[in-house]
Amino acid sequence: MISPTYPAARVAAARVHDHFTQHLPGAAPDAASVEAVIEAAFWASLRREEGYMPRISLAWAAPEALRSPLMFERRLPLGAHTLTKLAPAVERPGIHLGVWRDGEEFYIWGATRDLPPFTFVLEVIAPGLLVVKHSRGERAQKFVNVAVLQGDEVKVIDRQPARLPDCPALLASLLEFEIPHGSGESANVLLPLAVSMRAHGRGGSLLVVPSKSGRWRKSLAQPVLYALDPPFSALAQLVQSPARINRNRQWTDAMQRAIDGVAGLTAVDGATVISDRFEVFAFGAKIVRLDGSPHVAAVMLTEPVEGTAAAVVEPTQLGGTRHLSAAQFVHDQRDAIALVASQDGRFTVFAWSPCENIVHAHRIEPLLL
Repeated sequence: MISPTYPAARVAAARVHDHFTQHLPGAAPDAASVEAVIEAAFWASLRREEGYMPRISLAWAAPEALRSPLMFERRLPLGAHTLTKLAPAVERPGIHLGVWRDGEEFYIWGATRDLPPFTFVLEVIAPGLLVVKHSRGERAQKFVNVAVLQGDEVKVIDRQPARLPDCPALLASLLEFEIPHGSGESANVLLPLAVSMRAHGRGGSLLVVPSKSGRWRKSLAQPVLYALDPPFSALAQLVQSPARINRNRQWTDAMQRAIDGVAGLTAVDGATVISDRFEVFAFGAKIVRLDGSPHVAAVMLTEPVEGTAAAVVEPTQLGGTRHLSAAQFVHDQRDAIALVASQDGRFTVFAWSPCENIVHAHRIEPLLL
């Protein structure tokens, strides 16, 4: 490539390569290869094939390093035209087009579902919206996001927040290369719940409350129209099932259905309430200020993106009623967290920060793409 036609590709390639080199030495392609993959994917994202937008996942991997890859008889040149034509065959989740290099030639050799841990992956999400990721390992469905490119904007994920003492388990799991050992099932369940909440596109709120206390009920308008008695426990039972250890296909499918079912409840106006053991107590609940508690006047806003700094802002700057009520709930119920999805795709995790003595709003949509 003599000169890039998508300038952000070169900027992103250098930053992504540095990031991989710092955290995963030897696991990433060189900057020129990253640039070539980004360049081809960006222009493919702006094309249409029979009216459909290409949704493509590209993996930098040599076919001989994989188990049972689908290999073309003749390798194909890496370019927007080739990617657009191949997109319908690989748009299902978990299928990646394999990309490799022979000297100065970049080519597509086939497709694969099998990826070793830390494989460099580039996914086309929408026109002009690309996400650089790496795989966690065979059993993890959600990849770790490394950078997000949208038009000429490049956001490289900053993993430092995962080391903060009051960082929520959900955020830590999204930022870490592996789901932290010993973190229990919380991160493993809340992560796909967040993804599913964002996917339905209607916006919603999910309150995660302690199972050993009922104090949180004082922060909800009574009676709750869609209160559940007994609590709905299908998700909780799957989390506690012995089958979770082996994570076989039957358990995984049942788990995803249960997660999508709970996430679907958040589309109803009001908040969905679940325990830290994943029992569903209610949905469509209206949040009210706790008697005697002041209105939440400010929150600390952060986004796990390199070059950004924490800012103390009014809750109304984050969004509408959902965000304001979630901030108030966490301010009053400091042992709870709140997950809020906006219709425009923004996603915020509210948690009380004992270190800063303030509600901490973590903007995490770059991690969920």
